[in-house]
Amino acid sequence: MRKFNAENERLKRRYEQYLREAKGQDEKSIDKARAALVKFEESTKYKSFKAFHIDQARQFKNALNRAKSARGQPLSLTTTDATLRLVKGFFHWLAGQQGFKKVLSYADVEYFNNNRNDARAAHAERPVQYPSKQAAYFAFQAMADQTELDRRDKALFAFLMITGARIAAVASLRLKHINLVDGFVYQDGRDVRTKGGKTITTWFFPMHPDYLACFTNWVTYLRNDKMFGPEDALFPKPERRLVNGKFVFDRLSRENYANGAKVNEVFKGAFEQVQMHPYGAHSVRKTLGQEMDERNLPLATQKAWSQNLGHDRLSTTVSSYLPVSTQQQGELLKELGAS
Repeated sequence: MRKFNAENERLKRRYEQYLREAKGQDEKSIDKARAALVKFEESTKYKSFKAFHIDQARQFKNALNRAKSARGQPLSLTTTDATLRLVKGFFHWLAGQQGFKKVLSYADVEYFNNNRNDARAAHAERPVQYPSKQAAYFAFQAMADQTELDRRDKALFAFLMITGARIAAVASLRLKHINLVDGFVYQDGRDVRTKGGKTITTWFFPMHPDYLACFTNWVTYLRNDKMFGPEDALFPKPERRLVNGKFVFDRLSRENYANGAKVNEVFKGAFEQVQMHPYGAHSVRKTLGQEMDERNLPLATQKAWSQNLGHDRLSTTVSSYLPVSTQQQGELLKELGAS
């Protein structure tokens, strides 16, 4: 059983309420702050927060440098930096609370800052592999479509290719969010797990027509053959049933998955089965960003493409999902010199 300090626990609950109610953070973000504070308390042997001294911040940094991940590897610079920022955020809040203004200053809180080199390295942008549209279509064609679950998975892959939706949103979509007549998905932030609870209307991207055909057939099958209603899941999890004394999962329920893990698993698996790199589902957004660039679209159309991905600014799409590799950088500049 984990140790704890009762006084600290009360303060942490107040801070969690502050994050939830005043800062509007979701439970996932609050869980990260909670975990970071537990690491800090472990480094101080659960001393009261009122006994804070700047040496504890130094000791905590040393503890993070010695810590190992679940795989036995040193913590990444990104993890260390994020943990320090979360703990610093708590103490910054604590410094303004009654009873702490005399024992904890905002200057003390600055001792949780990471060193500049590690902080810079932690936030450095790293190249993320993503599939070309040709590779994606090859993997899609190879996917099985014999069973209900096979057809669901293939339709899920197709849906990702024509929407670029985030995996949490995909997992929470219901049939009511799909408009096949006009060709869009309405990601309603009230009941779809979009980033930041944002409502997004995503028109189907003009990718290979087989994607839209596959997805359309799936929705039609759910509505007409399975008699699914508007509130039923778009990509439902399997139903558990007992057959000959054993549990089997061979047909659809009407319920959504709790998170996007299955969406990622299906997308990766499609590439693995054809001996390709197991691209993550989120990488399809880079594929769509590259497609936008290759089409040489007018500025207004580029803006529409960006909004379709849920971005308010075209610059977000360009910086996040239109990567320029070091090799491309060199080639483009050489072309300028040769012209």
